[in-house]
Amino acid sequence: MTDQQTTTRRFATGPWRSLRSLRVRLIAVFAAVALLAAVSASGIAYWLNRDAVLKRAQDTALNDFRVSLSRNVSDLPMGASCPDLATLATNVASSGLSYDVVVVDPAHPECPASSDAAHFTLADVPAALQSTVARPREITESNPYPYHLYWQRQNLEGRPFVIGGTKVVPNGPTAYMFKSLENERADLNTLGWSLAIATLLALIGSALLAQAASATVLRPVKRLGDAAVALGEGRLDTRLEIDGSDELADLARTFNRAAESLHEQVEELSAREAQSRRFVADMSHELRTPLTAMTAVTDILEDEAESLDPMIEPAVRLVVSETRRLSDLVENLMEVTRFDAGTAKLVADEVDVADLIMSCIDGRAWYDAVELDAPRGILAVVDPRRLDVVFANLIGNALKHGGSPVRVKVRQTDGSVVVEVSDSGPGIPEDVLPHVFDRFYKADRGRARSEGSGLGLSIAMANAQIHGGTITAANGEVGAVFTLTLPLTPPPPPSADGAGDGTVRDAVEHEDAK
Repeated sequence: MTDQQTTTRRFATGPWRSLRSLRVRLIAVFAAVALLAAVSASGIAYWLNRDAVLKRAQDTALNDFRVSLSRNVSDLPMGASCPDLATLATNVASSGLSYDVVVVDPAHPECPASSDAAHFTLADVPAALQSTVARPREITESNPYPYHLYWQRQNLEGRPFVIGGTKVVPNGPTAYMFKSLENERADLNTLGWSLAIATLLALIGSALLAQAASATVLRPVKRLGDAAVALGEGRLDTRLEIDGSDELADLARTFNRAAESLHEQVEELSAREAQSRRFVADMSHELRTPLTAMTAVTDILEDEAESLDPMIEPAVRLVVSETRRLSDLVENLMEVTRFDAGTAKLVADEVDVADLIMSCIDGRAWYDAVELDAPRGILAVVDPRRLDVVFANLIGNALKHGGSPVRVKVRQTDGSVVVEVSDSGPGIPEDVLPHVFDRFYKADRGRARSEGSGLGLSIAMANAQIHGGTITAANGEVGAVFTLTLPLTPPPPPSADGAGDGTVRDAVEHEDAK
């Protein structure tokens, strides 16, 4: 596994998985949309109110400044002195709107007058505003006055002000107004905090709304997921309740139709499989009776074969051989049917594995062709009859296809016993290895006939599996190696619910009773 695959799996199964869930994404989308809408609305509202508040404050102050200046400048004498300019600044600033005034006369540049000389002087007026106020404009039909009232917002010592200025025509002084916007800034700050709180509340409300919406949407999705899990576990009668006519209801209907179709197909396949098993069981049962009679006759014929006509003897021996082969095939089919029906049972007993292997070898007269390395004292709870079938298949195949000497080695590991059967043959072709335990599989497909039925290794594997073990096939340094691994204690028997189809089970149990 590469680092990228490891990282992907970590994100898929770790804490990041919860961040990728549909619920979290739905809440995130709702929150993002609400945040964007709230911030946009709050921003627009703030800027509109800001412009309105500042414009209203500065327009009011500038208009009052213009009126107060026009009213008081008429009292200014010709050739006004510095005290006269100071009186003018004080009178203009006393209108009641709390602004201060600085008056400058070109005739007395040495004494600019201020209503509050300690805080406001000509130096506080921006240079750009001074040059604009002093510059006359061309008189036209649309502009009958050379001088106008100009203003500029400026921070003085961290405090916001609107500064306005105009020149009294034709040769009068120039006056500047300083209006503090501190109150307006405080109002705007309060408005900003209010909008921020409103945005936060909208964000929280959207998250709660998304939670409620996700619960409404995801509850049917969760039921669908649970139903899919149940269907995957084999509960084919699982169905969803349909409520409403929306897309989720359509999805539930589609799931129910799919589950119903799957249920029908599984029932049809189960019925066909049951018929097939029943056919095999019935066929094997029907073949047993004539085969029993044929086997008795062939035993007599085999005993009398040497006294028969030499022309007839080969045919008699062929009939005897083929009858026994057919009898073995029927027995193997019966055994396969038992495994398929789930009725094969263990008659377990504690035995010494070495004694069981020696009994298998001696009973088939293989002791001259088999090298046995099996220490005594390895006790296992097994079914001796079934395990004898396994040993007979493995050792018999090794002798038939691999050649002697065949070596059988037994060893005990933690909680299990391992039996290795190796031969001295050419081994198993690599393309055959994956199929050696398949039913009716033969490595040489070109042979029309074969001494075996192709069921021996599959029956051996089934007998190993019913003990809770397994068999593996591989090639060793010389020849093939089959390894049987069994637990020292077999697993508990399966429940009756998984025993298979009832009709097949009854038929097979009937055969066992015979």
